[in-house]
Amino acid sequence: MAAMTSLPSGSGADQASSWREAAGKQPPSGADQAPLGREAAGKQPSPAPGVGTAALKLVDRKAGSPTGAWRPGDEPGHRRFVEIGDLPLESGEVLPDTHLAFETWGTPAPERDNAVLVLHALTGDSHVTGEAGPGHPTPGWWGALVGPGHAIDTDRYYVVAANILGGCQGSTGPSSTAPDGRPWGSRFPWLTTRDAVEAETRLADALGIDAFHLVIGASLGGHRAIEWAVSHPQRVRNLALVATGASTTADQLAWCHLQELAIVADPFFFDGDYYSHAVGPVRGLGLARALAHTTYRSAAELDTRFGRAHQGDEDPAVGGRYQIESYLDYHAGKLLARFDANTYLIVTHSMMVHDVGTGRGGIPAALGTVTARTLVVDVDSDRLFQPAQAEELTSGIPGAHRETIHSMHGHDGFLIEADQMEAVLRRFLAGAEDGP
Repeated sequence: MAAMTSLPSGSGADQASSWREAAGKQPPSGADQAPLGREAAGKQPSPAPGVGTAALKLVDRKAGSPTGAWRPGDEPGHRRFVEIGDLPLESGEVLPDTHLAFETWGTPAPERDNAVLVLHALTGDSHVTGEAGPGHPTPGWWGALVGPGHAIDTDRYYVVAANILGGCQGSTGPSSTAPDGRPWGSRFPWLTTRDAVEAETRLADALGIDAFHLVIGASLGGHRAIEWAVSHPQRVRNLALVATGASTTADQLAWCHLQELAIVADPFFFDGDYYSHAVGPVRGLGLARALAHTTYRSAAELDTRFGRAHQGDEDPAVGGRYQIESYLDYHAGKLLARFDANTYLIVTHSMMVHDVGTGRGGIPAALGTVTARTLVVDVDSDRLFQPAQAEELTSGIPGAHRETIHSMHGHDGFLIEADQMEAVLRRFLAGAEDGP
């Protein structure tokens, strides 16, 4: 039986030296140990900039530890924790002593019929709404939609959000301590969308929630939302699928593959066992994030915002950066403070193998079993989740209704176009209250 527990709190992660300084302390066996970046370029001065100065574009990364994961002893913030025991996985393995980190807002009704489950995307976590503060390095990622007076009104609904199984913000994942007292690291098993959903059902059981009034997920969170509705139709009354799909496309697989390669090719990945070293694969994780971010925004937005403008006084003609390069560097660096490279691999893998039709006679057959009243939302400029994927969901789920967000921002439009998302979701939830 699932049980609530608390993990110890304490000081945050220690501050470490820069990537180069740390890298020098723990050189990987057999790797090229030549210095990188500006230091390397400065050792071999040239009368004119040449291709060797390309390393100038490598930005020094500072990290408090080899990982940006939340770990026991860190400030818990608003997290709570539920022990869900030994969890059988789709692979046939069993993940022992599993727990999920989660947050809640609002008050459960006596019948528990006002519960809403919010499922986060790839690098999200349980902090859906609320300010940044101790334990939460960033504000809630969907605070424009969840909170008092918003579409998902926390004065009305009991809102639940968990950090995904395999995550790095309090749930059992590669950075967690295994039963032998060491971080899981390279030994952590591969997970699927169905594994994550089964873990979340145990959380719902622990909270006494037999059925959710609404299950809503965006992007990878949408993968879990549709899996919830197919695996446990009796537990989902209303379903909102935002910027997502029934399976992963070849184009998405290609982008995911490149992100995986960026991480594992980092010489400080150490085959996933970097937690005892002074530094982890910060360059690889940063590059993975930069690659992903290009798929989250549209070409039109990037051209409009940045064009071919230079970054400050840097001259791209002789090895300097354009503004768009600096922008991607910025987002790469931001992620390092709150994420773990192994988790990125684990969760990306679950996205890659996602196919709601596997073992169910195909996607149409699986979608046809959904009994929840369903809303499908797509973004018209999304180049990661294509309109055809929204159409597949809409046509396959009985009675599903589709709405399109108009935005120049691409995939991230579901986060940026808050007014449109708010209006769409309000209409959908109002219909749920009115009944058939």
